[in-house]
Amino acid sequence: MQEYENLKKEYLRGWHTWNNRSVLSHVLMPCGFAFNLGIKEYRTGHHLSEALIGRQGEDVEVIHPGLHAYDGSYTSLNLKWLDIELEISSATINGDIVLMVTPLRNQLKPATLVVESAMLWNRPGLLSRGEDCLMAQLQNDKVILYAQGQPVEDLLVNVKTPSLTLELSAPVYLSSGKLRTPQEIESILKASKQRLEETYAAYGSHSETFKALQSCMAWDTIYEPRKNRVVTPVSRIWNNNHGGYVLFCWDTYFGAFMASLGNKALAYSNAIEITREKTESGFVPNMACGSGVSSRDRSQPPVGSMVIHALYRKFGEKWLLKEVVDDLLQWNQWFYDNRRLPGGALTWGSNPYKPYADNRWESDGVNDRFGASLESGLDNSPMYDHIPFNKDTHLLCLADVGLTGLYILDCECLSRIAAELGLSKEATLLSRRAEETKAALESLWDASFGMYLNRRTDTDLFEKRLSPTHFYALFSDCVSDDRLVRIIDEHFMNPEEFYGQWILPSIARNDPAYPDQDYWRGRIWAPMNFLVYLALCRHRHPAAEKARKILAEKSEALLLKEWLEHGHVHENYCANTGEGCNVVNSDRFYHWGALLGLIALMESDFVPVPGQ
Repeated sequence: MQEYENLKKEYLRGWHTWNNRSVLSHVLMPCGFAFNLGIKEYRTGHHLSEALIGRQGEDVEVIHPGLHAYDGSYTSLNLKWLDIELEISSATINGDIVLMVTPLRNQLKPATLVVESAMLWNRPGLLSRGEDCLMAQLQNDKVILYAQGQPVEDLLVNVKTPSLTLELSAPVYLSSGKLRTPQEIESILKASKQRLEETYAAYGSHSETFKALQSCMAWDTIYEPRKNRVVTPVSRIWNNNHGGYVLFCWDTYFGAFMASLGNKALAYSNAIEITREKTESGFVPNMACGSGVSSRDRSQPPVGSMVIHALYRKFGEKWLLKEVVDDLLQWNQWFYDNRRLPGGALTWGSNPYKPYADNRWESDGVNDRFGASLESGLDNSPMYDHIPFNKDTHLLCLADVGLTGLYILDCECLSRIAAELGLSKEATLLSRRAEETKAALESLWDASFGMYLNRRTDTDLFEKRLSPTHFYALFSDCVSDDRLVRIIDEHFMNPEEFYGQWILPSIARNDPAYPDQDYWRGRIWAPMNFLVYLALCRHRHPAAEKARKILAEKSEALLLKEWLEHGHVHENYCANTGEGCNVVNSDRFYHWGALLGLIALMESDFVPVPGQ
């Protein structure tokens, strides 16, 4: 729709950290002129030309991300590398950018700051260098970047375009548009930082929580040139491992909801772009990446309608609903046709398809149990370890409480969207579908165990391996108060299963796989806490309100632990210690980790609870 194109055009303007490859790259859009900051050190002669948050390994850069405005009007970070430490901050003013690079620690011979110019994404432009500046002659404009500091004549730096080299024995100042004094630049930086910090102050005692959320979302936001769009992938490191970008389904919808707290354009862009990744079969795939590959065998948890409806409640613009409603209806129908079992409960699956690029993820697990586990979003969850897979139906032999509860939520939110657009037939169908699914969910109640349980379809026996997805049954308003109390008292509050200092573990503490603390085998994941919180909000019972409050407080504490220590927002956390850094397969700047803080913001009424 033209409304979206206008919104995107307006957002894709000015200076921002648009370039996925380095958080030290500042890009002017829409022209694509960039300057990238690099560091040359003289102990070994290495040149750090690209920097990413959360990179792991020996002698890699360590970045403590600071503030980052959604519009790029202010950024700050701390960088440590080979005994060098720098503070780097930027601000924009009237279409220009100013930057200050401050050395805090150095080697015996001070490092050199390398400022390299570039025209990104094959945009047209002519680059050149003056005595103390870099210049880009564009089709209809000219950009000049001035540098102030001690010049270094080093012709052996690893660059391929016009560049400037300055000694990092003292602060270095950069400014576009015109030459500004160091005092002017520092004044602009100070004022821009203060304006941004005022937005955090509005969240009171939760200001640091919002800062973590907003900083992570903004630093992870990039320009994706293949489809000319702004998106917020889960992290820049994940992008580089998937051909330049990767959009995961439920991750990106959650990112859209988080972005809505501070930037409508970014929220809309993420929600629309992941929906547009819908496959020819009619579902939003588990992933779509820069190589052109998408997971055409499987989808992921259907949270799109819930997020879109939440954005509509906040901003009230029907064009957003019109933009995505047909795709959401088709996606809901696909789940109904392809993942619904006799009796009405749903399960996860993986359908065979013809590969596009002979990519690993086009064959690993396809039409098998692993592919179905990937569709659940809980890749190596012990819940699915020994569940048979039916290659004829392409389904797990398991009625899944989690998916059944999420499908109820999807039907109800999509029904409201349809009603807002006057699609009465579709709204009625979806409401009826939700009621049918609620009735099917009731067949998964185990009175002796006091919980809704997954049920094997090949043996008709209940599975008692528990994860937080079992609490998604509470998305149904048919759950009685008596059952609700049992679910909370006997399971949520049970220290042998889910309760503890750090919650909620992704498999019950008494499960044989819990000690693994490997990915979904026991570690804590923010989306699980988030969805359990939303499900609890469906019930105005004291037991649910108590559990909800506990979950909000403990989730926020978990987020802040590593944010305050390291500036990390983790993909997952250890359920024993609350650490994220104790394993290598927990990305250190993965945006959905901030959902842990969003729960507390909802509990304190800063953010309306979606799906209600």
